[in-house]
Amino acid sequence: MQTNILKALANLQKVKGFSLPEIYSGSNRINNMGIALEYFVKDAFCDSHMLKNLADKDKAYSKLLSYIGNANNPPDFIVRGGDAVEVKKIQSSKSGLALNSSCPKNRLYLDDPLITEACRQCEEWDEKDIIYTVGVVADGSINLLWFVYGDCYAADRKVYESARNKIISGIQGINSIEFSETRELGRVNKVDPLGITYLRVRGMWGIENPTKVFSYLNFKQESTPSILALMRKQKFDSFPENDRAILEKLSNVQLSEVEIKDPNNPAKFIKAKAIKISY
Repeated sequence: MQTNILKALANLQKVKGFSLPEIYSGSNRINNMGIALEYFVKDAFCDSHMLKNLADKDKAYSKLLSYIGNANNPPDFIVRGGDAVEVKKIQSSKSGLALNSSCPKNRLYLDDPLITEACRQCEEWDEKDIIYTVGVVADGSINLLWFVYGDCYAADRKVYESARNKIISGIQGINSIEFSETRELGRVNKVDPLGITYLRVRGMWGIENPTKVFSYLNFKQESTPSILALMRKQKFDSFPENDRAILEKLSNVQLSEVEIKDPNNPAKFIKAKAIKISY
């Protein structure tokens, strides 16, 4: 048994409520809405929204997910034999996404220094497609949920690595201060006369949210909760025919072919598939 984003979307069209406190309540109450959103997305991929006990959910996840991460290292989870998923909660469709020390990713690479060893060893892989799942959550309810693939959203990794390396080179070019090796942008040692103070220079990445990035596609804003997914047409066509057929037959699911700007060259457009679920 396997899962993928098309199955997750088909599972989500059955969900009746989007109030996270009501879904994850009682003895399993989750007060942190970011964590609740992660559970909601994992439930979508594992078709486990009906399970009330978190321990039962975790067992369901173990069958279909090869890795579940932590708050400090991307991704949030990996579908067994499939895609990586990073979940982000924002409070407004105008808010940007805080990526912290992790730059935007068009794909997830095995040699990424920010992923854990457990992530590297969860299964045999070299690189994976990554889905940014962005939930607009206000007053505990999901108003809009985006699933957008990294290669529709972020440039090649070299673009971000080049910017980072230029900053590191510039900092290390200052001759009057002492540096040491670090995975961050820099660490300055012996700032004070006693030589006991150090300064960490950290990068804090951010990116505009998909609603703003893809505003040119003119998705109609709904008054009720809605779900939007965006992927390259080639990716959509790679999924099992049966999964595509099931999604296409659902009455509240709208599929359309669109053209999106190439993240590496906005003068070019690439063929993509947009999927919208309305409630």
